[in-house]
Amino acid sequence: MKSKWMIMCGLAFAIGSCLLVNGQLQAQSRTIVPGTGKQLTEVGDDFEDPSWTWNANLPKVYNRLDETYGKNFPLGKSANGRWYEGQVRGQPDSVRRVETPVDGLPGSTGALALRSMRTGSARPGFEQQQDDFIGDISRRVGALSVGRSPSIVTRVWFPPIDEWENRTGCHFAFRMGLQTNPRSRQRGGIRYDKFEGIYWPGMFVHMDSKEGKGATGREHDSAHFWIKATDDGRAMRGPQITQTGWWTLGMSLTPDGRVHFYAKPGVNDLTMEDHIGSSYPFGYRAERLRSFFYNVCSGDDGRTWSTEVIVDDPQVFVGR
Repeated sequence: MKSKWMIMCGLAFAIGSCLLVNGQLQAQSRTIVPGTGKQLTEVGDDFEDPSWTWNANLPKVYNRLDETYGKNFPLGKSANGRWYEGQVRGQPDSVRRVETPVDGLPGSTGALALRSMRTGSARPGFEQQQDDFIGDISRRVGALSVGRSPSIVTRVWFPPIDEWENRTGCHFAFRMGLQTNPRSRQRGGIRYDKFEGIYWPGMFVHMDSKEGKGATGREHDSAHFWIKATDDGRAMRGPQITQTGWWTLGMSLTPDGRVHFYAKPGVNDLTMEDHIGSSYPFGYRAERLRSFFYNVCSGDDGRTWSTEVIVDDPQVFVGR
């Protein structure tokens, strides 16, 4: 008969090896697959309600804060109270519920299409800028301690690459709002002026355009993921996007404050095989998960729409 130690070690294998601390068996944090544990239904969204509504409450916030900061309240928000416009970067110019694209999650009839044109200012800035679409966690269930091993999973649909904004650069991102002690830097890292302990790691989608703005001279348009960021603040290269359509993305946090990044094509649940990498982004040890959000990016030329990306079923879990 297996000992209690062996049984519990087997259960803990998915997130690490076993340690005996003060007489209690604990799992040594290595990684945890996003979607592990209990789903918190008070946060996230499935977009199944046909009456799902986004209230823009214009004017939007712009990246050039001197134009709008503190002048545009109330901020944009969803009627169901699960999403809001950030005070630093504004909401996407187009937020609309759509029919779920083919091969989406079984049973899903609704998803959300996001895109923008004026991402920097009401006046074109002619450089890459981004808008935020923020999923609330802290105001609905409270910020989640990393000791609970929280994670986030979402499905994202990308159009055929010849329908993307014809521009080399970032087109989309899936990110988290994390809180830490500003003195918790592990090693290296970026030094922020007036850093208050909030930072935003995530997974970014980059396109190399063969002939558009910032053309790379490649034979074909291509796209890949990159991760923000390594312990010393550098970009971490992720998988190539060799097929468009649906992808499943996930991020998890372990009790040691490390962030873990996962991605795979399709809509099936993530597994350990989909692990891209792990880090203390910018050298910080996370303490709490406060929010998650999507970035919609464009070249901000005042006339060209960003790549329209469709998202579905963002879900938040706690492993403990």
